[in-house]
Amino acid sequence: ISKGPGNSKPAKSTEVSPGPPVYLDLVYIPNHSNIENVNVEFFKRVRSSYYVVSGNNSAAEEPSRAVLDSLLEGKAQWESNMQVTLIPTHDSEVMREWYQETHEKQQDLNIMVLASSSTVVMQDESFPACKIEL
Repeated sequence: ISKGPGNSKPAKSTEVSPGPPVYLDLVYIPNHSNIENVNVEFFKRVRSSYYVVSGNNSAAEEPSRAVLDSLLEGKAQWESNMQVTLIPTHDSEVMREWYQETHEKQQDLNIMVLASSSTVVMQDESFPACKIEL
């Protein structure tokens, strides 16, 4: 049995298409920083001064350690050593462990992890916040 072109499903691809890097001021890492959506190729191409990393589900290990490692690997391949600020939306065990285990590499790559000590209170809800000036 041979498969013809009409009998096969196209493979789902999350690869970033080849081309020059894109420079942005601020990038929000989508889908709770899931490795299926963001990988090393993403960070090689999408270069930003600020990356906002969401994820507060400890059971799902958000944000993904693999995404955080991908940032380090992707940034290591940039031609310039521009400063990058990583802004986690929530404190998490994954983020704390990654920060401690890779702190020296973060410094070498000029990556700063922003920890917020400010809190915004709105009606019955309060949450951590930070101010970003572009």
